[in-house]
Amino acid sequence: MALRSNILKVALFATGLAGIVAEYTLSTMATYFLGDSVFQWTMIVSIMLFAMGFGSRLSKNIKTNLLRNFITIEFVLSILTAFVSVITYTVSAYFEYTGAIIYLQSIVIGLLIGMEIPIVIRLNDEFEDLRVNVSTVMEKDYYGSLLGGMFFAFVGLPYLGLTYTPFILGSINFSVALGLFLVLRSNLDTKVRSRLTVATISVMLTIATGVVLAKDIIRYGEQSRYKDRVVFDAQTKYQKIVMTQSDQHFWLFINGNQQLSSIDEVLYHEPLVHPVMALSRSPTDVLIMGGGDGGAAREVLKYSSVDRIKLVDLDPVMTRLGQEHPLLVEMNAGAMNHQKVEIINEDGFTYLEQDSSYYDVIIIDLPDPKTVELGRLYSFEFYKLCEKRLRPNGLIITQAGSPYYAARAFNCINATLSEAGFSTVPLHNQVVTLGEWGWVMGAKVGSAAELKEALKSLRYDNVATDWINHEAMTLITSFGKKIFIDDDKPVEVNRIHNPVLYKYYLDGNWDLY
Repeated sequence: MALRSNILKVALFATGLAGIVAEYTLSTMATYFLGDSVFQWTMIVSIMLFAMGFGSRLSKNIKTNLLRNFITIEFVLSILTAFVSVITYTVSAYFEYTGAIIYLQSIVIGLLIGMEIPIVIRLNDEFEDLRVNVSTVMEKDYYGSLLGGMFFAFVGLPYLGLTYTPFILGSINFSVALGLFLVLRSNLDTKVRSRLTVATISVMLTIATGVVLAKDIIRYGEQSRYKDRVVFDAQTKYQKIVMTQSDQHFWLFINGNQQLSSIDEVLYHEPLVHPVMALSRSPTDVLIMGGGDGGAAREVLKYSSVDRIKLVDLDPVMTRLGQEHPLLVEMNAGAMNHQKVEIINEDGFTYLEQDSSYYDVIIIDLPDPKTVELGRLYSFEFYKLCEKRLRPNGLIITQAGSPYYAARAFNCINATLSEAGFSTVPLHNQVVTLGEWGWVMGAKVGSAAELKEALKSLRYDNVATDWINHEAMTLITSFGKKIFIDDDKPVEVNRIHNPVLYKYYLDGNWDLY
């Protein structure tokens, strides 16, 4: 009897592990396909918990054959959890709104997970008193959830990715069902044992087939999202990185959003780097936040006065691409392997909190602030850290998204940088594949008007550039009248405790893009 009770508790531990990882897997996929990580994680987890509660309610209708029904539920769960990524990517190849299938899967899986605990409690009822039974069953389920979270964070996502992590889940549920079947098969009649034996073999073969075919299926689904041939894709701990290539050019995407194209990346990188570097006169120490593709570092290295460049990018996979992938190495002219460039894979905010160095120029080349996490690196608190690390005549520039597609977000970044103590000037340029794009520059000394006049007077006679010149400085510092923002609704400063920026960004005029 002790063996039967223990196998039931082990089953709950394993299903608790698989259940929490299923929630995280679906939440990660929802973020990748739909964006807005906070919203997607909140909704997926909340909907799954609701479905689990409803599943618990439905379990009261299972009055007989508890063991058979529990094993059947585990077999169904093993298939559903194993194939969540395969199903999602397959649907994405043929339908535009993938969110429907992601949320549907979360509901169905949640219902089945919710039925598990009540059935196990009832199965274990004959072995333990009610108070012990309930507490130990719930205990094992929650302990399994902790291990599941650790598995997903440290092993599943960074090493197995969304391709194979689900098959680990499926295998866990399958192992639970198989273990219960083998240990408790004497409790089942002959006909049920025969049916479950067939089910065991069928599920095992289905999962094994899925493992073999999953990579190709997911690659097909991934390819369908992009116009050109996918030449690199990786799900890292932090983001989904994809590179595509046509005959002559390549594109870099992070979480499905274009970061650069070799067609026109100079129209982005040159306004990002050269105005701030030229205005600094003789900068020796430069800090680049983000910029793992190496484009910004390439442009900074054109200034002979520079002695040291620190490039802080959270994701080592991205910086390794900038160092090793032939397409990026050719684009950045080997900048990521230059002796003056020190690559640091840390969170930018945390790094600046601990940094004791001082810089002449800080260049912020990060993805758009479409999430709370990224918005932290566009916050008042972050800019104050930058201000402390800049020398008295130091300058800062940050990419700021589109001044037209996301006007309020652009103005929020400008207002936040100004609130942190900088005199600011917004810049913009037409980047062919991105549309109208913008940056905000800040100076520790002088007024905004003086900074703008200084920018307009810049010449690049002694710097090799492909596009930017003296004439361009008049263009990129001029905006005309504000027509895409309601001045009666001033933007708020983006702070860590009041993260308004990502909301402004998501509420932009992206349907015009």
